[in-house]
Amino acid sequence: MGYSDHFFKALNISVEDRKSLSEFSKRSGIPVKKLKYYNEGNVVPTGKDLEKILSTANLSEVLLRLKMGRLDKDILAAIQENAESVLAEIDGFNPVVDSPEVDCTLEFETRLGKLYRGDCYSLLKSMESDSVDLIFSDPPFNLDKIYPSDMDDNIKVDKYIGWSQEWIKECARVLKPGGALFMWNLPKWNVALGSFVDGLLTFRNWIGVDIKYSLPIRNRLYPSHYSLMYYIKGEKPNSFHPDRLAMDVCPKCYGDLKDYGGYKDKMNPLGINLSDVWYDIPPVRHAKYKRRKGSNELSLKLLDRIIEMASDEGDLVFDPFGGSGTTYMAAELKGRRWVGCELGPTDIIKERFSLIEEERDILNGYRGRVNALFPEKTRSEREKRGLWTCETFSKNEQSELFDKNLK
Repeated sequence: MGYSDHFFKALNISVEDRKSLSEFSKRSGIPVKKLKYYNEGNVVPTGKDLEKILSTANLSEVLLRLKMGRLDKDILAAIQENAESVLAEIDGFNPVVDSPEVDCTLEFETRLGKLYRGDCYSLLKSMESDSVDLIFSDPPFNLDKIYPSDMDDNIKVDKYIGWSQEWIKECARVLKPGGALFMWNLPKWNVALGSFVDGLLTFRNWIGVDIKYSLPIRNRLYPSHYSLMYYIKGEKPNSFHPDRLAMDVCPKCYGDLKDYGGYKDKMNPLGINLSDVWYDIPPVRHAKYKRRKGSNELSLKLLDRIIEMASDEGDLVFDPFGGSGTTYMAAELKGRRWVGCELGPTDIIKERFSLIEEERDILNGYRGRVNALFPEKTRSEREKRGLWTCETFSKNEQSELFDKNLK
């Protein structure tokens, strides 16, 4: 991975020529290892290192930043002030599109949706502006994984970011005013893309989804959450009705796991407000739920929550990276129209729709445990054990009112 050697190019250091790197290291007094660090991460040096590098290379900080593509507010302000001159310099420049030109073909169709095989960028270019209500994206993470499509999942960082910006820009174009975009990725990539998306859409939430996705790493914090970025097009969402969650109870005795003290009677019978940290999304590992062997896939519960929150029945949902088809299945079951795209084989998605009744049962199981402080089974078990429920306080209030009337 790493960047495309912008730092070394700015210093006229050839990546293949170890001698030029060694000589620059000696002249600047900065170790080769540290120079490689700045180059690999495309990191602008600071402090004494910056002074040494600028002096040795006979560069200004502004020129170094321009060559590295790391623009600060002052450089951006200068470009804005001189926009006409800049345009005159680059007039006729045609940006290179990193997405491959792969035609999309219709592979599969259901009552509500269409699945295409091919490159999502090509499909997006063919879609009408302001036509989609909800977009969910779960792109490759550039972790050097092997995909059935044989796509390269280990490209330079700037290439990955550039490719991501291309399809995100098209997603913003096809999204309806008031529509929602959800971007699922590792935190490092959503951080890198955040400022770009902020220039197109309105930020709503950074949602942390607590799913441990790797083994503990030496000298680093244990990675335990995925980043789900939630944006809308314009000022207000067309749809926003998040589920409310059940109260956590002991799975054996059904007792409280948290002391709510004197606030029990003030708790909403419909459940607890959904926050921007989701602890209850399970990883898909059990054979009963897993549809794609050897690869990660998203829980139906995750897509149920997103689609429920940010769309209505009959709305159009788009997912540019099909994977195992979880988005399409959730959309179909919830009465949303959908369009999808997958670069690799689509057999797994087609087979999944042959199991739609099994998927419906799974989804109904999730839906039966939301929008109630105590789902039916929990409430029944607590009543058997003499534990409080929402009805406890309703009865107490009625009793107090009756006693008051007698007096």
